[in-house]
Amino acid sequence: MPRYKLTVEYDGTEFVGWQWQANGISVQQVLEEAVAAFSGETVRVHGAGRTDAGVHARAQTCHLDLAGEARPDVLRDALNAHVRPRRVAVLAAENVADNFDARRSAKARIYRYRIVNRRAPLALDAKRAWQVSRPLDADAMALAAGQLLGRHDFSSFRASACQAPSPIKTLDALDVARDGEEIQLTARSESFLHHQVRAVVGSLVWVGEGRWTEADIADALAARDRRRAGPNAPPWGLYLEAVLY
Repeated sequence: MPRYKLTVEYDGTEFVGWQWQANGISVQQVLEEAVAAFSGETVRVHGAGRTDAGVHARAQTCHLDLAGEARPDVLRDALNAHVRPRRVAVLAAENVADNFDARRSAKARIYRYRIVNRRAPLALDAKRAWQVSRPLDADAMALAAGQLLGRHDFSSFRASACQAPSPIKTLDALDVARDGEEIQLTARSESFLHHQVRAVVGSLVWVGEGRWTEADIADALAARDRRRAGPNAPPWGLYLEAVLY
């Protein structure tokens, strides 16, 4: 049975997240229904990560098996025809080995968070970035981000409903960069805890506002207590940027 790897882009605004849920439509559901419409087969589309409601993806990776073989370009184009009018696009489809697993085979995941730091409301970027009207010191945020690099217990930045077996993760990169009125935070790790990136961003924004210092970030990390860190940043500023294999 042929296995296919898909690279998928989506606007998360209208979705309850990646995974099937009873309370609304998910990206996984849209893709599986598109596969059924194209091939007549009921399949499971396995994603590299479960993005939350409102979170976007520039390059989510997933895999599926089809009993009937299709050329990758035909599969890509057929799925794009059937996902309409949902804001989902299959960027690429390719044949992969039977042992490829979108989640388990991944070596790293890269998430990017967009903050627009200005007083005027967002028109073009509404629900695609977090507007913070108070001035932010991006250099202070970048300095404080260094406290989180490496292997740590990230319990202070973990959702209470997180199902990961351990709160210990290795954060390989956490970059903060300003370009005009936009600040982007880019995080890279083999895997992340539920809400980890959003909790980190919310805490670093406190640093940028001057409410916290670099030492406060270190103290929050050491506390291993979600109540000691900052709030979750809104989901709509977060993008799954890439999955590396």
